[in-house]
Amino acid sequence: MGNFIGHVYPGLFLFLYGLHQAVVVSRAVIFNESVLYPSSPPQHKGRWAVLWKISYGGLMKTVTGFILIIYEIQCIKGGLILMNREVPPRFMHPKEWQHLTMFILLTLNGCIDIVSKNLLPRRCVFLELGVRILTSYVLLLLLVSHTQGTTGVELHVHSLLTLVVLLLMLVLTAELWAPNTFLFWLMETFLFLMMGSWLMQAGFILFKPISSYPWQDDDISDIMFVTTFFCWHVMTNALCFLGIYGFSTFWYHCYRPSFKWTLFREAPCNANPPGPLYMLLHEVDPSEKDDQAVLPTSSP
Repeated sequence: MGNFIGHVYPGLFLFLYGLHQAVVVSRAVIFNESVLYPSSPPQHKGRWAVLWKISYGGLMKTVTGFILIIYEIQCIKGGLILMNREVPPRFMHPKEWQHLTMFILLTLNGCIDIVSKNLLPRRCVFLELGVRILTSYVLLLLLVSHTQGTTGVELHVHSLLTLVVLLLMLVLTAELWAPNTFLFWLMETFLFLMMGSWLMQAGFILFKPISSYPWQDDDISDIMFVTTFFCWHVMTNALCFLGIYGFSTFWYHCYRPSFKWTLFREAPCNANPPGPLYMLLHEVDPSEKDDQAVLPTSSP
């Protein structure tokens, strides 16, 4: 998939997934609730409760990964073979196998999300985070190897993409110790938007430039403008994220002022009370002390 479609379609999926995460995170910030265990609105009870509980993010990953796997296999003439029949044998289609590995991990990530949220008796958040962290580590290794043999504009474009994946890997690793921290979710969502938009931009830079003339590897101006375009993507995605949060705030507080969320939430895997149990048992409300009746002492 070293072509225009091979960069635009995965980038479009990552950008749409980032938009989905931006809506989820914005709603969690507005209502001051957990991103991992969001509460459900009253109208989504009853027969439509199943639709509310579906892992749409996991479904997007699974379907997109499956489609990209089929497309990757179909794009190779003669089939995707591992080694030829020469003596000595040589590995064939190294970059295509790297693409296939990425798409298999994406499909696996989506399947784990669906199993954890919809099939297991109790959701396992650390399993979902572990698979996402594994995917980011493998993706970073593949991208570093993917730039072998590239120079000039193509090398610079992929280096900036590798930087985004590196930052995403660090954020996901930090989430393993603080999964409910809003700051980490904000950074993760922004990095998904960056990775998606920049991957689509890479397709236009490398295969369909706007000027209809290919970028020159030996021109320092072209290399500098690649970085400039990347900075424009940073500002645009930040404004997009801010716009989604502003629109969500306006929608929930102005158009739906009576929108109330139920207090029933999905229980975490390890829900412990904040503090030792003996401290909670000894804490008594002063009003309860006053209401207690004084028992008379019995005389012998």
